[in-house]
Amino acid sequence: MCVFHGCLFPTIYSIPNPPPSSGHQCNSLPLAGRAGQLASFKANTLAAAWTGVQRQEVVCKRLDDNSIVQNNYCDPDSKPPENQRTCNTEPCPPEWFIGDWLECSKTCDGGMRTRAVLCIRKIGPSEEETLDFSGCLTHRPIEKEPCNNQSCPPQWVALDWSECTPKCGPGFKHRIVLCKSSDLSKTFPAAQCSEESKPPVRIRCSLGRCPPPRWVTGDWGQCSAQCGLGQQMRTVQCLSYTGQASSDCPETSRPPSMQQCESKCDSTPISSTEECKDVNKVAYCPLVLKFKFCSRAYFRQMCCKTCQGH
Repeated sequence: MCVFHGCLFPTIYSIPNPPPSSGHQCNSLPLAGRAGQLASFKANTLAAAWTGVQRQEVVCKRLDDNSIVQNNYCDPDSKPPENQRTCNTEPCPPEWFIGDWLECSKTCDGGMRTRAVLCIRKIGPSEEETLDFSGCLTHRPIEKEPCNNQSCPPQWVALDWSECTPKCGPGFKHRIVLCKSSDLSKTFPAAQCSEESKPPVRIRCSLGRCPPPRWVTGDWGQCSAQCGLGQQMRTVQCLSYTGQASSDCPETSRPPSMQQCESKCDSTPISSTEECKDVNKVAYCPLVLKFKFCSRAYFRQMCCKTCQGH
Protein backbone atom coordinates (compact mmCIF):
# COMPACT_ATOMS: atom_id res chain seq x y z
CA MET A 1 0.00 0.00 0.00
CA CYS A 2 1.33 3.47 -0.87
CA VAL A 3 0.92 5.25 2.42
CA PHE A 4 4.34 6.94 2.37
CA HIS A 5 4.25 8.26 -1.22
CA GLY A 6 1.09 10.28 -1.04
CA CYS A 7 -1.36 7.53 -2.17
CA LEU A 8 -4.44 7.73 -0.06
CA PHE A 9 -5.28 4.57 1.95
CA PRO A 10 -8.73 3.48 0.82
CA THR A 11 -11.59 4.61 3.01
CA ILE A 12 -14.88 2.84 3.66
CA TYR A 13 -16.96 5.32 1.66
CA SER A 14 -16.95 5.87 -2.07
CA ILE A 15 -14.97 8.96 -3.04
CA PRO A 16 -13.66 10.37 -6.38
CA ASN A 17 -10.17 9.41 -7.38
CA PRO A 18 -7.80 11.99 -5.65
CA PRO A 19 -5.10 13.79 -7.67
CA PRO A 20 -1.56 12.56 -7.15
CA SER A 21 0.38 14.46 -4.42
CA SER A 22 3.35 16.66 -5.57
CA GLY A 23 4.78 14.39 -8.14
CA HIS A 24 4.71 11.18 -6.12
CA GLN A 25 3.26 8.29 -8.15
CA CYS A 26 1.98 4.82 -7.21
CA ASN A 27 1.98 3.33 -10.69
CA SER A 28 4.12 0.45 -9.53
CA LEU A 29 1.31 -0.86 -7.24
CA PRO A 30 -2.09 -2.29 -8.12
CA LEU A 31 -5.02 0.00 -7.89
CA ALA A 32 -6.00 0.27 -4.28
CA GLY A 33 -9.50 -0.72 -3.28
CA ARG A 34 -11.95 1.94 -2.47
CA ALA A 35 -14.52 1.53 0.20
CA GLY A 36 -18.01 0.92 -1.17
CA GLN A 37 -21.36 0.51 0.53
CA LEU A 38 -24.16 -1.50 -0.97
CA ALA A 39 -27.18 0.67 -1.41
CA SER A 40 -29.65 -2.21 -1.14
CA PHE A 41 -30.67 -4.23 1.90
CA LYS A 42 -30.17 -7.93 1.97
CA ALA A 43 -32.88 -9.88 3.82
CA ASN A 44 -31.85 -12.84 5.93
CA THR A 45 -33.63 -16.22 5.84
CA LEU A 46 -36.03 -15.37 8.67
CA ALA A 47 -37.87 -12.67 6.82
CA ALA A 48 -40.40 -14.87 5.01
CA ALA A 49 -41.60 -16.95 7.96
CA TRP A 50 -42.25 -14.43 10.71
CA THR A 51 -40.90 -11.01 11.81
CA GLY A 52 -37.33 -11.06 10.52
CA VAL A 53 -34.22 -8.87 10.32
CA GLN A 54 -32.52 -7.28 7.32
CA ARG A 55 -28.79 -6.57 7.71
CA GLN A 56 -26.75 -3.99 5.76
CA GLU A 57 -23.69 -5.59 4.24
CA VAL A 58 -20.48 -3.50 3.95
CA VAL A 59 -17.73 -4.64 1.55
CA CYS A 60 -14.39 -3.34 0.23
CA LYS A 61 -14.24 -2.69 -3.56
CA ARG A 62 -11.48 -1.83 -6.04
CA LEU A 63 -11.41 1.61 -7.59
CA ASP A 64 -10.89 0.53 -11.16
CA ASP A 65 -13.43 -2.21 -11.75
CA ASN A 66 -15.64 -1.98 -8.66
CA SER A 67 -14.94 -5.61 -7.78
CA ILE A 68 -15.06 -6.84 -4.21
CA VAL A 69 -11.65 -7.41 -2.57
CA GLN A 70 -10.54 -8.55 0.88
CA ASN A 71 -11.28 -6.18 3.75
CA ASN A 72 -7.60 -5.65 4.58
CA TYR A 73 -7.28 -3.39 1.49
CA CYS A 74 -9.56 -0.85 3.17
CA ASP A 75 -8.94 1.16 6.31
CA PRO A 76 -10.60 -0.78 9.19
CA ASP A 77 -10.98 2.37 11.28
CA SER A 78 -13.24 3.95 8.68
CA LYS A 79 -15.54 0.91 8.30
CA PRO A 80 -19.12 1.91 9.21
CA PRO A 81 -21.25 -0.40 11.37
CA GLU A 82 -23.43 -2.99 9.66
CA ASN A 83 -26.91 -1.61 10.28
CA GLN A 84 -29.98 -3.81 10.54
CA ARG A 85 -33.73 -3.35 10.62
CA THR A 86 -36.80 -5.51 11.11
CA CYS A 87 -38.82 -6.75 8.18
CA ASN A 88 -41.94 -8.76 7.37
CA THR A 89 -43.64 -7.57 10.54
CA GLU A 90 -47.12 -8.48 9.28
CA PRO A 91 -48.56 -11.79 10.65
CA CYS A 92 -47.79 -14.90 8.66
CA PRO A 93 -50.80 -16.25 6.71
CA PRO A 94 -52.44 -19.42 8.10
CA GLU A 95 -51.62 -22.67 6.39
CA TRP A 96 -52.80 -26.28 6.52
CA PHE A 97 -50.93 -28.79 8.61
CA ILE A 98 -51.40 -32.30 7.16
CA GLY A 99 -50.44 -35.35 9.24
CA ASP A 100 -49.54 -38.81 8.00
CA TRP A 101 -52.23 -41.30 7.08
CA LEU A 102 -53.10 -43.75 9.85
CA GLU A 103 -53.44 -47.49 9.26
CA CYS A 104 -56.44 -48.62 7.23
CA SER A 105 -59.36 -49.84 9.33
CA LYS A 106 -59.63 -53.07 7.29
CA THR A 107 -57.09 -55.18 5.44
CA CYS A 108 -59.53 -55.97 2.61
CA ASP A 109 -63.12 -55.46 1.43
CA GLY A 110 -62.82 -51.69 1.73
CA GLY A 111 -61.81 -49.78 4.82
CA MET A 112 -61.15 -46.17 5.75
CA ARG A 113 -58.00 -44.37 6.79
CA THR A 114 -57.74 -40.94 8.43
CA ARG A 115 -55.18 -38.23 9.05
CA ALA A 116 -54.95 -35.04 11.06
CA VAL A 117 -55.71 -31.79 9.22
CA LEU A 118 -55.27 -28.52 11.14
CA CYS A 119 -55.27 -24.85 10.27
CA ILE A 120 -52.23 -23.27 11.96
CA ARG A 121 -50.35 -19.98 11.91
CA LYS A 122 -46.73 -19.46 12.91
CA ILE A 123 -46.23 -16.73 15.49
CA GLY A 124 -42.54 -17.29 16.21
CA PRO A 125 -39.50 -19.41 15.32
CA SER A 126 -40.81 -22.32 17.41
CA GLU A 127 -44.35 -21.26 18.26
CA GLU A 128 -47.63 -21.60 16.41
CA GLU A 129 -51.34 -21.37 17.08
CA THR A 130 -54.27 -23.46 15.86
CA LEU A 131 -57.15 -21.66 14.15
CA ASP A 132 -60.62 -22.65 13.04
CA PHE A 133 -60.80 -24.28 9.62
CA SER A 134 -62.28 -21.03 8.25
CA GLY A 135 -58.97 -19.30 9.02
CA CYS A 136 -57.27 -21.04 6.13
CA LEU A 137 -58.42 -19.64 2.79
CA THR A 138 -57.17 -22.45 0.57
CA HIS A 139 -59.11 -25.64 -0.09
CA ARG A 140 -59.26 -27.90 2.97
CA PRO A 141 -57.39 -31.21 2.42
CA ILE A 142 -59.35 -34.43 2.91
CA GLU A 143 -59.16 -36.08 6.33
CA LYS A 144 -60.31 -39.59 5.38
CA GLU A 145 -60.40 -41.76 2.29
CA PRO A 146 -61.22 -45.36 1.29
CA CYS A 147 -58.45 -47.95 1.38
CA ASN A 148 -57.82 -51.68 0.78
CA ASN A 149 -60.78 -52.13 -1.56
CA GLN A 150 -59.67 -55.57 -2.77
CA SER A 151 -61.93 -58.51 -1.89
CA CYS A 152 -61.08 -60.62 1.14
CA PRO A 153 -60.45 -64.37 0.67
CA PRO A 154 -63.04 -66.86 2.00
CA GLN A 155 -62.90 -67.43 5.75
CA TRP A 156 -64.11 -69.96 8.31
CA VAL A 157 -67.26 -69.05 10.23
CA ALA A 158 -68.14 -71.15 13.30
CA LEU A 159 -71.72 -71.50 14.53
CA ASP A 160 -72.70 -71.88 18.20
CA TRP A 161 -71.68 -74.91 20.25
CA SER A 162 -74.29 -77.58 20.95
CA GLU A 163 -75.11 -78.68 24.48
CA CYS A 164 -72.76 -81.09 26.17
CA THR A 165 -73.74 -84.73 25.65
CA PRO A 166 -74.27 -86.84 27.66
CA LYS A 167 -75.90 -84.83 30.44
CA CYS A 168 -73.31 -85.86 33.01
CA GLY A 169 -69.79 -87.22 33.08
CA PRO A 170 -67.25 -86.67 30.28
CA GLY A 171 -68.75 -85.81 26.91
CA PHE A 172 -68.44 -83.59 23.84
CA LYS A 173 -69.81 -80.39 22.38
CA HIS A 174 -70.22 -80.07 18.62
CA ARG A 175 -70.65 -77.17 16.21
CA ILE A 176 -70.84 -76.49 12.48
CA VAL A 177 -67.96 -74.63 10.76
CA LEU A 178 -68.59 -73.19 7.27
CA CYS A 179 -66.36 -71.65 4.60
CA LYS A 180 -68.00 -68.27 3.90
CA SER A 181 -67.33 -65.11 1.93
CA SER A 182 -66.07 -62.14 3.94
CA ASP A 183 -69.52 -60.53 3.92
CA LEU A 184 -71.07 -63.91 4.97
CA SER A 185 -73.44 -63.83 1.99
CA LYS A 186 -72.01 -66.90 0.21
CA THR A 187 -71.00 -70.39 1.33
CA PHE A 188 -68.08 -72.06 -0.45
CA PRO A 189 -66.78 -75.64 -0.47
CA ALA A 190 -64.50 -76.30 2.49
CA ALA A 191 -61.54 -76.77 0.14
CA GLN A 192 -61.54 -73.02 -0.62
CA CYS A 193 -60.66 -72.20 3.00
CA SER A 194 -57.35 -73.02 4.64
CA GLU A 195 -57.53 -76.33 6.47
CA GLU A 196 -54.77 -75.16 8.84
CA SER A 197 -56.87 -72.29 10.16
CA LYS A 198 -60.13 -74.25 10.48
CA PRO A 199 -61.62 -73.92 13.99
CA PRO A 200 -62.34 -77.15 15.91
CA VAL A 201 -65.76 -78.73 15.43
CA ARG A 202 -65.68 -80.80 18.65
CA ILE A 203 -64.41 -80.16 22.17
CA ARG A 204 -64.52 -82.15 25.39
CA CYS A 205 -66.92 -81.13 28.15
CA SER A 206 -68.40 -82.37 31.40
CA LEU A 207 -71.55 -81.46 33.32
CA GLY A 208 -70.40 -83.11 36.54
CA ARG A 209 -70.36 -86.63 37.91
CA CYS A 210 -73.22 -88.91 36.85
CA PRO A 211 -75.59 -90.30 39.51
CA PRO A 212 -75.09 -94.00 40.33
CA PRO A 213 -77.46 -96.72 39.04
CA ARG A 214 -80.55 -97.34 41.17
CA TRP A 215 -83.28 -99.90 41.71
CA VAL A 216 -86.48 -99.11 39.84
CA THR A 217 -89.70 -100.97 40.77
CA GLY A 218 -92.88 -101.51 38.79
CA ASP A 219 -96.46 -101.61 40.08
CA TRP A 220 -97.69 -104.53 42.09
CA GLY A 221 -99.62 -107.14 40.13
CA GLN A 222 -102.99 -108.65 40.99
CA CYS A 223 -103.24 -110.80 44.07
CA SER A 224 -103.06 -114.50 43.22
CA ALA A 225 -105.95 -115.35 45.55
CA GLN A 226 -109.47 -114.35 44.73
CA CYS A 227 -110.40 -114.84 48.35
CA GLY A 228 -108.19 -114.80 51.39
CA LEU A 229 -104.37 -114.89 51.39
CA GLY A 230 -102.30 -114.94 48.23
CA GLN A 231 -99.23 -113.39 46.61
CA GLN A 232 -98.61 -110.51 44.25
CA MET A 233 -95.52 -109.73 42.13
CA ARG A 234 -93.80 -106.68 40.69
CA THR A 235 -90.75 -105.98 38.49
CA VAL A 236 -87.50 -104.79 40.10
CA GLN A 237 -84.72 -103.52 37.76
CA CYS A 238 -81.29 -101.93 38.22
CA LEU A 239 -81.09 -98.99 35.76
CA SER A 240 -78.45 -96.35 35.01
CA TYR A 241 -79.30 -92.63 34.79
CA THR A 242 -79.83 -93.11 31.05
CA GLY A 243 -82.36 -95.90 31.62
CA GLN A 244 -80.00 -98.68 30.55
CA ALA A 245 -79.88 -101.97 32.45
CA SER A 246 -77.02 -102.12 34.92
CA SER A 247 -75.53 -104.60 37.35
CA ASP A 248 -74.00 -102.02 39.69
CA CYS A 249 -76.91 -101.65 42.14
CA PRO A 250 -76.19 -102.99 45.65
CA GLU A 251 -78.12 -106.18 46.38
CA THR A 252 -78.54 -105.14 50.01
CA SER A 253 -80.89 -102.34 48.95
CA ARG A 254 -82.85 -104.35 46.39
CA PRO A 255 -86.63 -103.93 46.96
CA PRO A 256 -88.75 -107.11 47.23
CA SER A 257 -90.37 -108.35 44.06
CA MET A 258 -93.06 -110.42 45.85
CA GLN A 259 -95.33 -109.83 48.84
CA GLN A 260 -98.25 -111.51 50.55
CA CYS A 261 -101.73 -110.23 49.79
CA GLU A 262 -105.25 -110.96 50.92
CA SER A 263 -108.44 -110.70 48.94
CA LYS A 264 -111.74 -110.11 50.66
CA CYS A 265 -113.88 -113.23 50.54
CA ASP A 266 -117.54 -113.19 49.61
CA SER A 267 -119.47 -114.80 52.59
CA THR A 268 -122.69 -115.19 50.62
CA PRO A 269 -123.59 -118.89 50.39
CA ILE A 270 -123.63 -120.44 47.02
CA SER A 271 -127.14 -120.63 45.65
CA SER A 272 -128.53 -123.98 44.74
CA THR A 273 -128.72 -122.87 41.18
CA GLU A 274 -124.94 -122.39 41.00
CA GLU A 275 -122.84 -125.39 40.27
CA CYS A 276 -120.67 -126.48 43.15
CA LYS A 277 -117.23 -127.40 41.88
CA ASP A 278 -113.58 -127.09 42.66
CA VAL A 279 -111.69 -124.32 40.95
CA ASN A 280 -109.58 -125.90 38.24
CA LYS A 281 -106.49 -123.95 39.15
CA VAL A 282 -106.51 -125.32 42.67
CA ALA A 283 -104.89 -128.72 42.95
CA TYR A 284 -104.68 -128.82 46.68
CA CYS A 285 -108.41 -129.39 47.49
CA PRO A 286 -107.74 -132.93 48.85
CA LEU A 287 -105.25 -131.36 51.24
CA VAL A 288 -107.82 -128.75 52.25
CA LEU A 289 -110.14 -131.57 53.17
CA LYS A 290 -107.41 -133.57 54.92
CA PHE A 291 -106.32 -130.69 57.10
CA LYS A 292 -109.92 -129.69 57.78
CA PHE A 293 -109.77 -126.23 56.13
CA CYS A 294 -113.27 -126.54 54.63
CA SER A 295 -114.62 -124.58 57.58
CA ARG A 296 -112.91 -121.54 56.20
CA ALA A 297 -114.89 -119.56 53.69
CA TYR A 298 -112.06 -119.14 51.20
CA PHE A 299 -111.19 -122.82 50.98
CA ARG A 300 -114.86 -123.85 51.00
CA GLN A 301 -115.40 -121.57 47.96
CA MET A 302 -112.30 -122.73 46.11
CA CYS A 303 -112.98 -126.42 46.88
CA CYS A 304 -116.74 -126.38 46.90
CA LYS A 305 -117.24 -129.91 45.56
CA THR A 306 -114.57 -131.44 47.79
CA CYS A 307 -115.82 -129.68 50.90
CA GLN A 308 -119.49 -130.40 50.15
CA GLY A 309 -121.08 -132.23 53.04
CA HIS A 310 -118.16 -131.63 55.39
